[in-house]
Amino acid sequence: MLLSKLLNTVDVIQVLGEPEKTYITAITNDSRVVGKGKIFVAIEGYKKDGHNFIEEAISKGVSAIVLENDEGFPDELFSNAGVVKILVKNSRKTLSQISYELQDKPSHKLKLIGITGTKGKTTTGFIIKHLLEASGHKVGLIGTIANYIGDEKLETKLTTPESYQIHELMSAMVEAGCTHCVMEVSSHALELYRVDALQFDIAIFTNITADHFDFHGSFPGYLKAKKRLFDMLSPTSTAILNIDDDNWFEVIADSNSTSLFYGTGPSALYQMQNISYDINGTSFELIYADAKYDFTLNLIGSFNAYNATAAVITARQCGVDWSIAKKALSSFPQVPGRFEVVERKNKKVIVDYSHTTDSLKKALETLNSLIKGERKIYTVFGCGGDRDESKRPEMGKVAERGSDVVIITSDNPRTEEPGAIIRDIEEGLQLNNHKVVENREEAIKYAITESEEDAVVLIAGKGHEDYQEINGIRHSFSDKQKAEEYLALC
Repeated sequence: MLLSKLLNTVDVIQVLGEPEKTYITAITNDSRVVGKGKIFVAIEGYKKDGHNFIEEAISKGVSAIVLENDEGFPDELFSNAGVVKILVKNSRKTLSQISYELQDKPSHKLKLIGITGTKGKTTTGFIIKHLLEASGHKVGLIGTIANYIGDEKLETKLTTPESYQIHELMSAMVEAGCTHCVMEVSSHALELYRVDALQFDIAIFTNITADHFDFHGSFPGYLKAKKRLFDMLSPTSTAILNIDDDNWFEVIADSNSTSLFYGTGPSALYQMQNISYDINGTSFELIYADAKYDFTLNLIGSFNAYNATAAVITARQCGVDWSIAKKALSSFPQVPGRFEVVERKNKKVIVDYSHTTDSLKKALETLNSLIKGERKIYTVFGCGGDRDESKRPEMGKVAERGSDVVIITSDNPRTEEPGAIIRDIEEGLQLNNHKVVENREEAIKYAITESEEDAVVLIAGKGHEDYQEINGIRHSFSDKQKAEEYLALC
């Protein structure tokens, strides 16, 4: 596509060169993969500044460069190399806008469903995909665990990819015949303009609790980022909100969309009643328009009743019949790393992605309500490095209060020293029921092999992740795999 056409919707400060003669095939913010026919977008990142790689991109024959700071980059640098210079106010936003145009506006060709919230995004997304597929649709998914084009699984490293990757994925979905795309929308992605050019048909708010203060600075900052998704909605879009969360009103306050509410109170359009669960699954009733619908699913916990309800409402908005939704929900499998049960004989291990104070609290509350003091609970957990330090002592406090024994270990320390993270966690401890085992494999081994025969072991924090990041390097590691290995010794 001609660069001049791609720039029609971009707010530019200066264009130098011949965009009307420059043909573009791809766009990226990675200088390592640039070349002829590509646009390099220089972004001032939090760790690296893309402007430092402009000369490298030019040396590789890039066709155009988008930048937001041209200080130190004279016009001659671009004109002498025959590279189109595009100076803008916001490189991140421009990356999203051009990507959208370059891929021929793929979100317009899909029923696009966005899910945001602190917890429940992944499970809700997987359930929606399952329900839509049960109704005969081919569905794409963009999320934390993996991206999917129908049944084809693609690995992912971010909950929400970079904007150009999002549009490339959606274009591939359209090409493969997908009719719907379900997408987890993170607060980082919203704050960094990755989803700005997308046209969401449905947006779901699951809940919000304290998280990502290292990035957003405060709870109001975090909430504001989540709210952006609903501010983006058009009058033809639908917002689906959990009104049992106290922040729902602020989230939807400035939205032009139609709003549908779910929760346990009488003001909910879709009212949840009689939620119950045991170690085998969850059941609940959904009241809508004076009719009652009974649902069961194989996932454990009241929070999964909320996830399932949001998914059922979404499926209904997409034309899925109640009976199909009910049948499909009952056959929905476990989601990897989301309160996933692994067991041998009478000992059970729960692998869960609970990496915030509230999610760990909810996981332990669910376990305690299931076993009613009849079994011992061992909790293995740590906290990630280079992330919000304030939650570490709070998570320690929650773990010791909800467990009989706590084994504090390393999570993804990233560039931090694991012992320092553990000491931060210990600052919140008061009950003296913990043990420190820094090596995560040894911690899992201890909890499983040294606990009582009928103990329940919660391995929290990493869930589906199949790696451990230490000193910036990812090493192969799976909590579930290690749990299975040591359960075999029991």
